[in-house]
Amino acid sequence: MFKGSIVAIVTPFCDGRVDEKKLRELVDFQIENGTDAIVACGTTGESSTLDYEEHMDVIRIVFEQSAGRVPVIAGTGSNSTAEAIELTRKAKDMGVDGVLLVTPYYNKPTQEGLYRHYTAIADAVDIPQILYNVPGRTGVNMLPETVARLAPHKNIVAIKEATGSLQQASEIMALCGSQIDLFSGDDFITFPMMACGAVGVISVLANIMPKTVGDLTDAYFAGDLAKARQLHLDTLKIGNAMFIESNPIPVKTALGLLGKCSDEVRLPLCQMSPGNKAKLESIMKEYKLI
Repeated sequence: MFKGSIVAIVTPFCDGRVDEKKLRELVDFQIENGTDAIVACGTTGESSTLDYEEHMDVIRIVFEQSAGRVPVIAGTGSNSTAEAIELTRKAKDMGVDGVLLVTPYYNKPTQEGLYRHYTAIADAVDIPQILYNVPGRTGVNMLPETVARLAPHKNIVAIKEATGSLQQASEIMALCGSQIDLFSGDDFITFPMMACGAVGVISVLANIMPKTVGDLTDAYFAGDLAKARQLHLDTLKIGNAMFIESNPIPVKTALGLLGKCSDEVRLPLCQMSPGNKAKLESIMKEYKLI
């Protein structure tokens, strides 16, 4: 259903408010450079510090600006099942193509709790749903066996796997087969994950290098493994630089250096330290981005 290079787009701010003009420009930048789909209000979009109205406004703006040119996937996950259902319903009513549902954070549910959480959302809202496993952010790891229990549901179409573990990704594919699509949630292992069966990446790096990330997935699909492998190796350094501080601080700093939007983030995130910013700037110069 979804495949290729999918950007987890940032939410630009100006003086504490969502910068609608810059957000629309970023959507156009992505589409003009070959991005296959856009995730609005994911982790990289600072969804955790957007209030309810802002959250829905960001999704609406991205959906409007995309104007059917690429699919739009709305981040509608929550650590409250009822809230996740409400956000997912609102996103469906807006017309988005699918939703991305992060595992509940802070609560630390059991595997059975995760199964019931996702089943409740999938039963309640008839829209393509992507599971999102990122234990480094949420404190809970959804195990491959739990994914396999969820995979037969008609509304659960994919998983964004962001453990950084090729073993876990492989186990998901071994257990689920064609019942669910797998996406890399980490730019630094997109190529090896595609070798394990992933159909693409939900990418942070694509915010600043959309064409390159798209070229990597396109090359893999075309069977040009040498090109895909080389792009994987070529982008390791800049991809790792996106995580020298908590995401999305580095990628927003990079977008600021590119002149695409402000590097402003919301507390409790703060602007990048001068030393790390100098490192990032040096790497970006190395890649001839600035």
